[in-house]
Amino acid sequence: MNQPLTPIDAPAGTAQQADLWKPVLLRAVAALVFGAVTIFWAGPSVQVMGWAGGLYLLVTGLLLLWAIPKTGYARDGMPGKILSAAGAALAGAGVALALLHGDRVFGVVAAVGLGLAGAVELYCGLKYRGRHVLGRDWLASGIIGLGTAAILPFFISLGAHALLGVAGGGAIISGVLWVLSGLTLRHDSRPASAKP
Repeated sequence: MNQPLTPIDAPAGTAQQADLWKPVLLRAVAALVFGAVTIFWAGPSVQVMGWAGGLYLLVTGLLLLWAIPKTGYARDGMPGKILSAAGAALAGAGVALALLHGDRVFGVVAAVGLGLAGAVELYCGLKYRGRHVLGRDWLASGIIGLGTAAILPFFISLGAHALLGVAGGGAIISGVLWVLSGLTLRHDSRPASAKP
């Protein structure tokens, strides 16, 4: 088993934490931008839903894949493999949503992508909660992802606005979580001499 390079009790200012906050904060920005689009777009078409949801899942999946080496886990180790699977599931679902438009397609594909990623993050959160700085964040993000995936199919018959509202609600909640995580990592990665 690969040991994490960023354990929870690591001293502030580690090189891994200095790099880890960037993809975490970018993931938060992607989630919050998508959430804002779902709130302020009053009458989205099926194409807007497909493109907006597809780009959100694609960007989130790519950011998750980019963050894996920065978490301290190699992609060939067990945690790296399952996190890579989550990133690939999100990115693949994003591409499918951007290319294929429809209420049922969005409800099912987004639910599968979010559900797989949520299950992986929940697993990582439970397994590495006390041993990795992102353990508790993975736990919360996994629950949010699984919850969003579970209720999304029930809104298929209500159309694009409702589907985007459910997906955007989950994105906003997870975006706020990841903003707090990213800012905390950024603060903790500063050298001790730079802290007030």
